[in-house]
Amino acid sequence: MPDASAHTTPSRKKDHVDLCVDADVTHRAKSPGFERVEFLHNALPEIDLDEVSTATTFLGKPASLPLMISSMTGGYDEAERINRELAEVCEELSIPMGVGSQRQALESTAYHESFRIVRKAAPSIAITANIGAAEAAQQDVRDNIHLLIDLVEANALTVHLNPLQELLQPEGTTSFRGVLHGIEQLAASLPIPVIVKEVGAGISASVAQRLLNAGAAVIDVAGAGGTSWAGVELLRNSERAAFDALWDWGIPTVDCLTSIAPLRRDYTFTLVASGGIRSGLDIAKAIGLGADMCAAARVLLQALLHENQDALRARIALWQRQLRAAMFLTGSATIAQLQQAEMAIQPQPTVAKHVR
Repeated sequence: MPDASAHTTPSRKKDHVDLCVDADVTHRAKSPGFERVEFLHNALPEIDLDEVSTATTFLGKPASLPLMISSMTGGYDEAERINRELAEVCEELSIPMGVGSQRQALESTAYHESFRIVRKAAPSIAITANIGAAEAAQQDVRDNIHLLIDLVEANALTVHLNPLQELLQPEGTTSFRGVLHGIEQLAASLPIPVIVKEVGAGISASVAQRLLNAGAAVIDVAGAGGTSWAGVELLRNSERAAFDALWDWGIPTVDCLTSIAPLRRDYTFTLVASGGIRSGLDIAKAIGLGADMCAAARVLLQALLHENQDALRARIALWQRQLRAAMFLTGSATIAQLQQAEMAIQPQPTVAKHVR
């Protein structure tokens, strides 16, 4: 389905990576909320540190810790090297990886290798394909979704919800009618699970319930407090001043998790925490709040591109050590036990509504 966007999409994808790596595009006045969460210290853990295992599974594949390198990039010249180096580290450390939006791969075959290289470099890990919500609403895209899945030999398809980003993107589309139906059709027809994620503005419990009713198997909250994709697009938008207040729009990650986790009473699904994951302690807290897996993107991409693969390995190794420490101090020998650890959560500060 080539069109004029086949030329603009690669340029936009490069802009996105450059801004995420080199500019401050985090939420300015909103945190993910992990500072409001504390584990209750267990002074009698009754385990040895050597017994603590961070291992888990995701999409039927083993993972050395509950962390994936989240949907990042692909679809332009430099993306092939970036995705290869990310995938090599993921394969070595046995953690999952998601590719960035594959819309470009439907527009042109020019950069297919920037996606295909991920499975070549990482034959054994869980890998997720990726398409935007507005594309998922289109029947012609759904008819060709197998091309994207086959390109990376994906274990799941991610549909990313990004109405805020599309609203502020100079080339964006605000055609979001039919997205839920599209997700339902994909979930019913595909041989692999459908993951639905936001991109930094969060998913509420009511939206999560609608997605689960539509057949989504995995919910990735991608809450506010990490990278602001509104901020990324505002830096590219000549009308920034008119919409600058939307930079911090979204639901903090912790609030997404605490509202969605109780849906397990009625639904079976995998919950992924992303949006402001910056340490192994953040991973531990997210797991304690009910997440099964955590995901990070920008900070790991910075480690790779500002330094090298060794720096990326070191960052992930540090997070794993921090996670094991939190598990030991809560008496949790496994990730499943950490999900049951005692926690104290401070409520989000309330802001009085202005009533006219």
